[in-house]
Amino acid sequence: MNVTFDTIILYVKNVELLKNFYVENFHLQVMEEDAVWVLLNAGNVNIGLHKIGDEYLEKIKAGHTFDNNTKLVFNIDVDIESARNEFLSKNIQMREVKTFDHYDFWLCDGTDPEGNVFQLKSKK
Repeated sequence: MNVTFDTIILYVKNVELLKNFYVENFHLQVMEEDAVWVLLNAGNVNIGLHKIGDEYLEKIKAGHTFDNNTKLVFNIDVDIESARNEFLSKNIQMREVKTFDHYDFWLCDGTDPEGNVFQLKSKK
């Protein structure tokens, strides 16, 4: 069996909000879209945004952000400090730029409007 990674799906409260976030900030292309689903092309992997079922949405308080163990990593070809500053200017929560010994990349984590963590990754 040959296996390739195709799509990661995030279950979200507001599909339209997150679609706009990823299209506007990462320039991802919309491949499919309906009222409860959007598929975004992110290069080698697609990102699916699927609306959480109504029976679960009713239990989520307004303003709640999700705490999960998934991180979307975006390789960028610009200066990471400039990219971080651009996100900060749009009131997007961003952490400090970091790296590790013997590692060839700069990293910077941020969060989307529903609390999903993403990371910017730039070659040193």
